[in-house]
Amino acid sequence: MNAPALPHTYLPPDNLGDPATFQRLLAEETVPVPDFLRPAPAPDFGDADLAVERYFSPDFHRQEMDKMWPRVWQFVARDEAIPNPGDHVVHDIGERSLIVMRGKDGQVRAFANSCLHRGIALRTEGGHVKSLRCPFHGFTWDLAGCMKSLPCAWDFKHLGEERQDLPQVRVESWAGFIFINFDQDAAPLADWLGVVPAHCADYDLEHATTLLHVRKRIPCNWKLAQEAFFESFHVRATHPHIMTFTDDVDSQYDVFGPHIARCITPMSIASPNLEGVSQAEVMRDCIAASGRMADANGDAHRLPDGMTARQYVGEMNRAAYAEATGRDLSHATLAELQDAILYSVFPHFQIWAGYFGNIVYRAMPDGNNPESCIYDVMVLGRHKAGEAKPAAPAVHWLKDDEPFSAAPELGALGPVLDQDMRNLPHMTRGLKSSLTGVVTLASYQELRIRAHHRTLDTYLEG
Repeated sequence: MNAPALPHTYLPPDNLGDPATFQRLLAEETVPVPDFLRPAPAPDFGDADLAVERYFSPDFHRQEMDKMWPRVWQFVARDEAIPNPGDHVVHDIGERSLIVMRGKDGQVRAFANSCLHRGIALRTEGGHVKSLRCPFHGFTWDLAGCMKSLPCAWDFKHLGEERQDLPQVRVESWAGFIFINFDQDAAPLADWLGVVPAHCADYDLEHATTLLHVRKRIPCNWKLAQEAFFESFHVRATHPHIMTFTDDVDSQYDVFGPHIARCITPMSIASPNLEGVSQAEVMRDCIAASGRMADANGDAHRLPDGMTARQYVGEMNRAAYAEATGRDLSHATLAELQDAILYSVFPHFQIWAGYFGNIVYRAMPDGNNPESCIYDVMVLGRHKAGEAKPAAPAVHWLKDDEPFSAAPELGALGPVLDQDMRNLPHMTRGLKSSLTGVVTLASYQELRIRAHHRTLDTYLEG
């Protein structure tokens, strides 16, 4: 067994934190380090405050719905969620609704979820169909959106063929992630994703498969839910139990243009907020409580003499991930095998990079309620090349009063997410109670929040 945990000393937080720590860890790697892990030039966004109304104002919400959401690439589903012809998901954004469906030709299309006759929604939820049939009068379309059956066709002679097929919006994919865009003139998805495909090129996301998908309605603005994962220095106050293996205040923050930003938080390293954490304790807690390592039983492992927790966890993951994927991962850095390398893609998509256990977050507005959002959490594994990709599990919709820890498939992630979510309703209340009327941000550690609002403003300002 590992040595028992030592008492921890909490250090004063005022002057802790060193963004250069991750680069010092990279200097200890025994394999070549990819250039993209180096820091990007820091943009000068200034230190201006944000108005609190951005997070609850109905007028601000309407501006987002009118000027931003119809013009951006939105993540809707993974390929394995709709593997067969007729499989589909319903994607709702504000008052708009789409049916994102795989056709008989394997192509994924996105149709307006509206009958061309009198407008009734064709589907209320995802699933599988052989055709799209209006529940009101029975107008029917095939899986490519072409009119298949027109009741009383003699009475609709005024309709030309061009008015009988379901209207579509743009659909493009990257590495199994399906995106839609209402703007027919938007730049391609590849341009929107910027550096992300290149940075993730070796992670074999094409062979990723969805291990779990949990969804919940959160009583806060979608941006608050999104920004809860934009920085790591909230760990001391919000997630104290992960400080034994999370180097929270030493994270590296990068911005790569208007749509892409990144946070890298070293793992298997104790937080500078703590003293008295042994390497054995770091290893045990990281395996047991991180929620994304190759094993979850920390007590089943013993740290060899002379080995650091970071080395042990990285090598454990290397062996397990190589077995799961059938790949030689001898070239992988310890950082890519365990660290929290979290990319955000404007406006609502986040993915943890690396060779396995990729967590995906998505925050969506909940209709026209600026104080509510729909939050998705997915975890991706891998299947070996040449093997059939497993179908995605059903989405686990939690009830409004259920915590994420009520989803057993989340494991150790559930309690961590619950800690984040407990903050969010109180943020709305606090923002409305503000006497300053503004949100004040850190200059470096909240770069991703500044970048997010800066890009949002470019849409609202036209």
